[in-house]
Amino acid sequence: MDKKLSVVIPAFNEEDMVEAAARTVGGVLRDAGIPYELVFVDDGSKDGTWEAILRAHGADPNVRGVSFSRNFGKDRAVFAGLSKARGECVAVMDCDLQHPPEKLPEMYALWEQGFEVVEGVKRDRGEESGLHRACAGAFYSVISKLAKLDMKRSSDFKLMDRRVVDTLLSLPEEDVFFRGLTAFVGYRRAEVEFDVAQRTAGVSKWSFKSLARYAVSSVTAFSAAPMQLAAVFGVLFGVIAVVTGILYAIVGWDADGWLVFLAVMILLALACVLLCMGIIGYYVGRTFRQSLGRPRFIISRECGE
Repeated sequence: MDKKLSVVIPAFNEEDMVEAAARTVGGVLRDAGIPYELVFVDDGSKDGTWEAILRAHGADPNVRGVSFSRNFGKDRAVFAGLSKARGECVAVMDCDLQHPPEKLPEMYALWEQGFEVVEGVKRDRGEESGLHRACAGAFYSVISKLAKLDMKRSSDFKLMDRRVVDTLLSLPEEDVFFRGLTAFVGYRRAEVEFDVAQRTAGVSKWSFKSLARYAVSSVTAFSAAPMQLAAVFGVLFGVIAVVTGILYAIVGWDADGWLVFLAVMILLALACVLLCMGIIGYYVGRTFRQSLGRPRFIISRECGE
């Protein structure tokens, strides 16, 4: 067994977890006899994450690290790690060890059997609240239907063949959605179920605001359906106008009631128009950012050969 596995581990304010992740993941792969490298990506952390990566590199020369000049986001950190990975296959996992490292040998074995994407599928979502689970389920159901890609069981925990990694890196998007793009490129796939482990240190960096922004960015990256709301609202208010006219002719309303109803409909229509303009503006903004040709990320420091 001489085919190296690269493990990409994005980290944002994870100084308490980096060294534990390096020891745990490295230990699992050494015990399994799998040649490896661990590529930590410091996503512009404000704490001692980079210093922890340097200490992990000192303890294990198979640990490498890159650091962004500022926070660019998890998906871009993943792509930075993919661009630096040298292995014949590449796994991606979280630094908090909620993706169980003991599943990596099983995923590696499936890759050796010829599978090019080995997807980690959550069997249990751990400590997530019922509301969070419901929102996550609704989000992936919606985006799967809009993008016509099955992402309902997708996660960031996956192992990919070098050919898949090179394909992902060749895609031109400036705003990247890792889960969606790995579903988009296809290739021969297998699944490995896992239970989400409890975080042993630190706290989740995802807030409701960041999750909402992530959801909007992900949907607009794969579907133009939101822009079709303008047509939907146009038809809806056209039908309301016709029905209202018929009812007024048949039933009749007093002048005050008619004016109140008309004012409410005008305000509602104006709100829908502004919403549609905002959605279209968001897509125009994405197109504008793409046209600038700016890099997805800027690396300020590296360690490891």
